[in-house]
Amino acid sequence: MQVRETKAEGLKREIEIVVPASDLEARLQTRLYEIKDQVKIKGFRPGKVPMSHMRKSYGRSVMAEIVNQIINETPRSVIAERNERSAMQPEIQMTEDEGEAEKVLRGESDFRFTVAYETLPTFDLKETDGIKIERPVVEIGDEEVEDQVKRIAESARTFQPKDGAAENGDRVTMDFVGKVDGEAFQGGSAEDSNLVLGSGQFIPGFEDQLVGVKAGEEKTVNVKFPEDYGAAHLAGKDAEFAVTVKAVAAPDAMELDDELAKKLGLESIARLREIVRGQIESQFGQATRQKVKRQLLDQLDAEYSFELPEKLVEAEFNNIWNQVSRELEQSGKSFEDEDTTEEKARAEYRKLAERRVRLGLVLSEIGEKAGVTVSDEELQRAVIDQVRQYPGQEQQVYDYFRKTPEAIQSLRAPIYEEKVVDHLLATVAVTDKTVTKDELMKDDEEELSSAA
Repeated sequence: MQVRETKAEGLKREIEIVVPASDLEARLQTRLYEIKDQVKIKGFRPGKVPMSHMRKSYGRSVMAEIVNQIINETPRSVIAERNERSAMQPEIQMTEDEGEAEKVLRGESDFRFTVAYETLPTFDLKETDGIKIERPVVEIGDEEVEDQVKRIAESARTFQPKDGAAENGDRVTMDFVGKVDGEAFQGGSAEDSNLVLGSGQFIPGFEDQLVGVKAGEEKTVNVKFPEDYGAAHLAGKDAEFAVTVKAVAAPDAMELDDELAKKLGLESIARLREIVRGQIESQFGQATRQKVKRQLLDQLDAEYSFELPEKLVEAEFNNIWNQVSRELEQSGKSFEDEDTTEEKARAEYRKLAERRVRLGLVLSEIGEKAGVTVSDEELQRAVIDQVRQYPGQEQQVYDYFRKTPEAIQSLRAPIYEEKVVDHLLATVAVTDKTVTKDELMKDDEEELSSAA
């Protein structure tokens, strides 16, 4: 086999591989000999078919298998021998001349093909002793827990029918039809809808106009959709709702006691408060983790600059862009609604794709040097988590991951990244800073910079 490099520009490589016809012939003879005891040809006993007849009957199909095997295996081994790593699956190009291809299958010509790929960049890892992380921490007070318990109690509250006019805190059961410019709009109608007045569930101004209504009353409610409303075709529009009030109910007294806990399937109000505190700790812990990880990745990103494989960046950009496009379509918004243009958005998301690829390579190198691995047990737990998200389809989802290596890899990658982040956080300077809940939960303004 002959290997010749035909291109070496930056990370781009192209090599030509030639497998002589004599090598193909040797492989063909070996393979035909291996299968001669298995074939059944009329007029010949098993194992007694002459090789000349074997070649005439099976030579072309077996040669096609050999060519496919060479294409599947040779590029990988050649790249490894060159001490290179391909960023993505190499592109194989063979002759488009049907006559030449037929000669190869008949064993009359050398098999010649090219392999084009991009190598993963090489770079030196830098010391991390200069990285400093400020970990935001919220002290969870009893008041925070009590507020959450009250919200849970509100959601479990019962109501009793009421003859009089509706007040804030009462529940109104109604049918309504909403119209914009005289036309009913999707999602603007409902029957037997329950609304607790003062809860802020509906458009601003809607609930206020229902204060004072009684069961059996019809009322026209006029409101204006907020300028930043999620559905772009409704944002800022005036709307009219024809409301038919079917029932008014007053809330029962709310007691934060063991009876409330028992309604929720718990033994006591103390147990409910314990669970709520744990949920808040988990929520705050996740927010803290994201901000800490963001700081770490920002500092790593500032430390490294090297050439990136174009196809890897393009693949990452396409993933991001497809997600953005789906979200815009679902919300009915455009780039103009987001105060940008498609051209500017593409430029920003390409920067994000470059950052993700660069940090992915850096984290991978750090993890490899540190011996970070993902165990089979961790992957199995990740698969189970995915399976649980599709009740009724558990077996199909499980089979999909079992048969699809790329899907398993998509689960492995984030686990590996988090383990590398844990490794780094154990080696850099981390100091705690007490912050308020609002400060912790505040979204970063430049969310595009996130690597995750």
